[in-house]
Amino acid sequence: MRNSRPAWTLFVLFLLNALNFFDRSILGAIVEPLRREWSLSDAQVGWIGTAFTLLYAVVGLPLGRLADSTRRTWILGGGAVLWSAMTAVSGLATSFAGLFASRLGVGVGEAVCAPAAASLIGDLFPSERRGRATAVFMLGLPIGLGLSYAVGGAVAQAWGWRAAFFVAGLPGLAVAALCLALPEPPRGGAEPHPIGARRRTDSTVALLAHTPSLAWIIVSGALHNFNMYALSTFVPALLTRHHGLSVREAGVLSGLVFGVFGGVGLMAGGWIGDRAAARAEGGRLLVSAVALALSAPLLVLFLVQPRGEIGPAIMFVCPALLLMYLYYAPVYATIQDVVEPARRGTAMAVYFCAMYVMGASLGPVGTGLLSDRLASRAAAAAGSPAVSETFRAQGLDQAMYVVPALSVILAVVLFTGAGASVRDRRRLTSWMRQAPAS
Repeated sequence: MRNSRPAWTLFVLFLLNALNFFDRSILGAIVEPLRREWSLSDAQVGWIGTAFTLLYAVVGLPLGRLADSTRRTWILGGGAVLWSAMTAVSGLATSFAGLFASRLGVGVGEAVCAPAAASLIGDLFPSERRGRATAVFMLGLPIGLGLSYAVGGAVAQAWGWRAAFFVAGLPGLAVAALCLALPEPPRGGAEPHPIGARRRTDSTVALLAHTPSLAWIIVSGALHNFNMYALSTFVPALLTRHHGLSVREAGVLSGLVFGVFGGVGLMAGGWIGDRAAARAEGGRLLVSAVALALSAPLLVLFLVQPRGEIGPAIMFVCPALLLMYLYYAPVYATIQDVVEPARRGTAMAVYFCAMYVMGASLGPVGTGLLSDRLASRAAAAAGSPAVSETFRAQGLDQAMYVVPALSVILAVVLFTGAGASVRDRRRLTSWMRQAPAS
């Protein structure tokens, strides 16, 4: 472990994840100018996000298996080069179809990040420090998202939405070079017991059969990703339509909300999760469950604010997002705790496949379809022959209530998964003690 340089590796993984989410979320920052230029509906905007997430999920499965058998630092570097290049290509799109296709390329590149990085973290840090290490890595999510909104919105307003894609694509090449130079740690190197060969079967069904808590975690990921992708895609648009902010103002404010409060939530989740795990088995998932249960009423209070009441709206959405970001570090660390080292890349890939196919891919387009329908209904009720921007604002605001409703269900799923994780951790610890050293 001395030559693995865990602190430096974790820092590089944080940078990589920040750029991952910067490039992934840039669409949310430029939704309004793009929609107006190409006369897109909210559903079409949602489908662009869905194109990314569906391919991301499917491609992630073989890449997760590759992360369990190949040098992970090389996989990460190659993925960063691909997604950065395709982000820049997005700025050259001249049609909806062209942008759709380029986002598919971004999805392929970014699919390597989470499985390989999580597997590395599991081999670099012992269980008692895994939550905090995961939180540092996942801090790239709110920081990347926040910078994407702030920088993307400002660039789009000053030079157009195409320039925002160009700015987003360049930094990934430098971080890719850093990834390629990282040392590769031994698998299972952070475990307290010698680790033998993997269990005989490699099938996904067998993985879930050996680890029931992973199934509950997968369901939780689908619900949570639906919510987070719905919010990241449409919160800037909601601030523009419903509260009258400019694209730049909405981008900067969204960047502060997601970046600052999301970052605080992530770091708090890692710290609290590690302490909870030290006090009680299954404590990590209980932390996430309580946080999501508390976020639901705060989201409702954010959405009920009248038009133009931006101050009270922000006052409620900030703690809501802080609590929602507490989800990540405890849940990701739990996956590393209940799955054997040689299969952690596969486990993360299965988790990500399900959470993106069933969650993230549906969040933007599902919310967009609901928004369009509610806007049309509001226009019809008012006797208007056209769906004006006023009705679009009303429809989007009403559609967003799906998020707090799903947060309540998510809390119940996490409570159930906490009990299953206790049994899975005990079984894994017993197996590792008996496994012959390889």
